[in-house]
Amino acid sequence: MARPPTPHLAAVSAPGTSPLGGEMAQVRRIGFLTLPNYSMIALANALEACRMANYVSGRDIYGWEVVTLDGAPVPASNGLSLSPTRRLADAGDLDLLMVCGGIDVRHAVGRATREALRRAARKGMALGALCTGTFALAEAGLLNGYRCAIHWENLAAIREEFPDVAFQEDAFVIDRDRLTCTGGVAPLDMMLVLIAAALGARTAGAVADQFIVRRPGATERQKALVAPDVAARIPVLAKAVEVMARHLERPLSTGEVAAAANLSQRQLERLFQRHLSASPAAFYLDLRLARARELLRLSPLPVTDVALACGFQSAAHFSVAYGRRFGHPPRAERAA
Repeated sequence: MARPPTPHLAAVSAPGTSPLGGEMAQVRRIGFLTLPNYSMIALANALEACRMANYVSGRDIYGWEVVTLDGAPVPASNGLSLSPTRRLADAGDLDLLMVCGGIDVRHAVGRATREALRRAARKGMALGALCTGTFALAEAGLLNGYRCAIHWENLAAIREEFPDVAFQEDAFVIDRDRLTCTGGVAPLDMMLVLIAAALGARTAGAVADQFIVRRPGATERQKALVAPDVAARIPVLAKAVEVMARHLERPLSTGEVAAAANLSQRQLERLFQRHLSASPAAFYLDLRLARARELLRLSPLPVTDVALACGFQSAAHFSVAYGRRFGHPPRAERAA
């Protein structure tokens, strides 16, 4: 495919500026670095958005390459692989290198991958990630001081591991020359924002229409804590749950949660029982235990550290609560 020449990306802009500056609007040549067991649906959504932008505009605006370090195709999490695949070193002058992650990303990121990503950063290349590819950028030290996104299942674990990175709960985040996105169909939403910045809202809307999806707009929280219909009808309840989710390490009292949502404690308890079938305290505990389960499954943190990160002051209390909720102790979860 013909690839139009474009200016190379400029240096990183200062923190606090618009998350989609002029440099990102100039992205045209994209390399998709596929890690073993990557998410094919995430890659396909990002790549197909570029193809459709070319189609609806009638021009070869975007070009892309699927790359690996050695040029050999790697299997996605569904067992299939993409061809043609080229060596990253042979991919030419890319504007953006997008790391495509998926299952068991820790074992997919080794020294060679980290060094390749650092070389790309030194060249001034913009870097992005799909699904769990964010882990690779964080592991290479290329997300310090940036806001970014990662699939919700990995969010709690990676936050604990990389404290210098500002992980968000949004479906995608564009911060200066870093574009990070969760899995599934969220990459399509992110690419529509890029297309709108580069080619205009009309072209991005035409791409959305071709895929029969909503028009491009703002990002949103990737995993709802309260059913969307309930949140829409009772926003104070959704706000109370969000307050709880932001204070898992140091849990608030029910009264403090109620005050943050501008409710009395009795009003809060009545809303939780009526719409969530649980007391505020029980719901809060369930949030903390769910976070603990994610950390046990997806992070290397010791069990004691997991307990502290989820607001339990003793390992014994944590073990009892965990066993009641999931039917086995925390160490059994880690062993499995």
